Amino acid sequence: MMKLLRRWWRYLTAKAESDFNERADPKIQLEQAISEAQDQQRRLKEQAANVIAHQKQTELRLNRAMGELEKVNANARQAVLMADEAAKGGDGAKATQYTVTAESFANRLIALEREVEDLKALHLQSTDAANQAKAAVQQNSSALQTKLAERQKLLSQLDQAKMQEQMNKAMSSLSEAVGQDVPTLDEVRDKIEARYARAKGMAELTESSVESRMLEVEQASLNSEAQARLAQIRSQLGLGAGSEAPQVDAAPTDAAAPADGGTATPGA
Repeated sequence: MMKLLRRWWRYLTAKAESDFNERADPKIQLEQAISEAQDQQRRLKEQAANVIAHQKQTELRLNRAMGELEKVNANARQAVLMADEAAKGGDGAKATQYTVTAESFANRLIALEREVEDLKALHLQSTDAANQAKAAVQQNSSALQTKLAERQKLLSQLDQAKMQEQMNKAMSSLSEAVGQDVPTLDEVRDKIEARYARAKGMAELTESSVESRMLEVEQASLNSEAQARLAQIRSQLGLGAGSEAPQVDAAPTDAAAPADGGTATPGA
């Protein structure tokens, strides 16, 4: 029973995560990833600062111990010299005192030498750790810069994807019905083309109908009547028939010819 419950819980967890990733806004998820990378860089810098601080402290301790070592070494040498001078001067008590003091300085000198050796080893380790921390910070900083540049590229691609999706949706709506009350572009085009074809067909039928021929005959009659009226007007003007109209320009020449040799008779 417990095994079944665990499997069911894992299934629900995986399903919830899948639904969340499917519905989540990629832009927000991208900002979350960048924010996490920036937090990681900040934590790494803090850790590196602690390592470098430890290295600096070790270096200070080593320098202080080496200074103390030189001082104790000088004091021990001085105590030995003073003990030797007291012994040469016959002052055994001072010689003994200086010798005891020199031994104390020697013991201190031995302890300082051990401390210096330990600090040197510790300083080497802390220096290596500090160098590794600096390299890690530099490497992570480069990776963060790469991620920031990648974020700009991904945001641009995301905007392009959204724009393309809107264009695809708009183009799809031109060829697919949006609803029962909204016709498609194809349907409207078919309707207009059918109406245009019907109008053209009706025009052709009208041109070949009886009414059209009656209008043609009536127009021909009107043209004949007009020609007769024009012929009558020409006759009244003495211009002759319509076919002889081009000879009107030559008439004055024939009438003027007798003016040179005789008198022209009217109406001749």
